[in-house]
Amino acid sequence: MNQENTNSSMGPMLLTFIAGVAVGAVITALVTPKSGPELRGDLKDAAARARRKAADLARGASEAMDDLKERSRLAAADLKRGITDSVTHLKQPAKARSSAASGPDGVPVGAMGWDGSDGG
Repeated sequence: MNQENTNSSMGPMLLTFIAGVAVGAVITALVTPKSGPELRGDLKDAAARARRKAADLARGASEAMDDLKERSRLAAADLKRGITDSVTHLKQPAKARSSAASGPDGVPVGAMGWDGSDGG
């Protein structure tokens, strides 16, 4: 599973986890023969654990988002550099470009045959 699929599935997974905790707490409250104060203490502990887990997941999501922002920034900088280099190359006079495209013996690179011969 790639990083994008992992990050995009965190939201539904977190909601499912929270819903499971809530359903478990309700079932526990209905079937456990505990006193009211004891049950409330257990539910309070479960809620505190759920909050910690949610905070951990949120922190992980924040770190993943920061990483994604940095990667996007670097990719945009690379793209900009590539476009700038291409534009600079295209702005060169045609004569300078054609001399740069010549082989070491002065024969234009595109004039040679597939086998390296000069076509003759």
